[in-house]
Amino acid sequence: MVALGSVIAILLGFALFYGLKGKKKSIDSSMKSSENRTCKSDSGKSTDIIIVGAGIAGSALAYTLGKDGRRVHVVERDLRQPDRIVGELLQPGGYLKLVELGLEDCVSDIDAQNVYGYALYKGGKSTKLSYPLGSFNSNVAGRSFHHGRFVQRMREKAASLPNVRMEQGTVTSLLERNGTIKGVEYKTKTGEKHTAYAPQSPHCSMRWLLFKFVEIPSCFVGLALENCKLPFENHGHVVLAEPSPILFYPISSTEIRCLVDIPGQKVPSVSNGEMAQYLKTVIAPQVHFFCK
Repeated sequence: MVALGSVIAILLGFALFYGLKGKKKSIDSSMKSSENRTCKSDSGKSTDIIIVGAGIAGSALAYTLGKDGRRVHVVERDLRQPDRIVGELLQPGGYLKLVELGLEDCVSDIDAQNVYGYALYKGGKSTKLSYPLGSFNSNVAGRSFHHGRFVQRMREKAASLPNVRMEQGTVTSLLERNGTIKGVEYKTKTGEKHTAYAPQSPHCSMRWLLFKFVEIPSCFVGLALENCKLPFENHGHVVLAEPSPILFYPISSTEIRCLVDIPGQKVPSVSNGEMAQYLKTVIAPQVHFFCK
């Protein structure tokens, strides 16, 4: 369920960007009706829209609106490359949205791997399920990659536009007027306080939007397996094991990601050897057929 949630998050994110792009007219009207004037931050720079968060959603939105001529100010709390294991497998529909948004090159130079479907394993039996891609161009497929590399490339793409300003800072409050958010107050990485105003100020944390009120039923532990081959090349692999699923998929030309779902909110300790023992005694015997 956690793996499915990660996939749903990234797909809903791209649906959100595309939907916003399709609603350009409504955004135009909203901006024009917002006192019909240019909004400026305390630095004197004029802005049409402020985006809080430069993850996948925020970066794609910044690029899309910036390409349409909007002056965009993105405030992201940490512009270093993220080190996370979620959102590493983009489905074909997500890749098609990248193409429509002009962002497909964000997966072309990060050693991303094409994914054509899944292999399922249970009780010693297996089957392969391929994506129905027969009617699409040969380049259309899923993509798997290092999440952090993808996010950094998306940020670079957005920041390459002259009217998109990417700034590292932590938003401390939203500035409202007559029930409408008009801007944000934030601190820069040096601790300086600033205010920024714009007719539109969306919050682009898909993780917060989707999972804020969801109880955590389990935790994923991620391993990177180097120079290892999967039984079915360019496919994700799902092992329906006990007590919960185990996932494998390529994240580069030399690395395979293994995600072990561990039930409960307490993860076995790495420092005292509990994690290593769990992986060796519970997980390894159920995936021995992957060792090539």
